[in-house]
Amino acid sequence: MALFDYAPHPHVEQRKVDGPPKVKDAVAKVHGPSLIGKINAKVGFKITLIVGTMWCAYLFTLLALISLPAALKSANAIIIVAWIAQTFLQLVLLPIIIVGQNVQASAADARAEATYQDAAAVLEESIQIQAHLAAQDEEISKIIAHLKQLSAGTGA
Repeated sequence: MALFDYAPHPHVEQRKVDGPPKVKDAVAKVHGPSLIGKINAKVGFKITLIVGTMWCAYLFTLLALISLPAALKSANAIIIVAWIAQTFLQLVLLPIIIVGQNVQASAADARAEATYQDAAAVLEESIQIQAHLAAQDEEISKIIAHLKQLSAGTGA
């Protein structure tokens, strides 16, 4: 006789199918489910992967430095400041910022994976607790039945 019937939450099976959330899984959701949306997301993702490298930052630095002599030769403060702000900083910082975001995304994926694994472990532990409680319920039921027999035998 079971005192409790365990019914797993429906989310448990879906979680097993879906697995932990990942940044790469969210990419396709950004531009929608249409073919053009999927293509845009894939192209943007690929370009981000290429531009978001330190090698690209080094390349952009060299590219920016090509126009530095002309900016300095002008001796115009506005042109020099514009070169620093518009050419160097924007061109070089872009891939460096993407590298940082990629590192953060990787850390977020690792945290999501750890949380997912923790949740799976907690779920398995709770299933074991349910089994343990069911075994205890069975033994308690036997004790109660035995006490009832003893009680009936003494007339109490």
